[in-house]
Amino acid sequence: MKAHAVVSSESLPLAIILGDGNEHDSRRFQQVVSRVRINTGRGRPKTRPEEVLADAAYDTETIRCYLRRRGIKSSIPSNKRNQKKSPSGRPTRFDNESYKKRGAVERFFGWLKLGFRRITVRHERLDVCFAGLILLASFLIIWRRM
Repeated sequence: MKAHAVVSSESLPLAIILGDGNEHDSRRFQQVVSRVRINTGRGRPKTRPEEVLADAAYDTETIRCYLRRRGIKSSIPSNKRNQKKSPSGRPTRFDNESYKKRGAVERFFGWLKLGFRRITVRHERLDVCFAGLILLASFLIIWRRM
């Protein structure tokens, strides 16, 4: 099992799902982004982040179309493996200044793996128990930061 997460700029988890360890990360992108719910106080929760920062593994046409359709800005560098021919059409958006904030995701996974050794070593045999530990660890990370 592999954890897929959307985190805030403060490295706090907004949405987490678990997927198979042998599938590519981009397969779960739409599922994890669609689970983002941010309560703003009054009214409906916010379900659309302003901008998504992702690494080059998420440079696919389906992900870019999904973000464009939902009105979400994306800062995804182009993957060299996808550039077999010269690009045609509209150039992809990549903001180098905002991409520097992508370390928030790495920081979250660092907190998850260093602070909760049982998750890193994967002592749990059942996927349900592993998912419970991931959610519990995420709760504790949020609680420590508040």
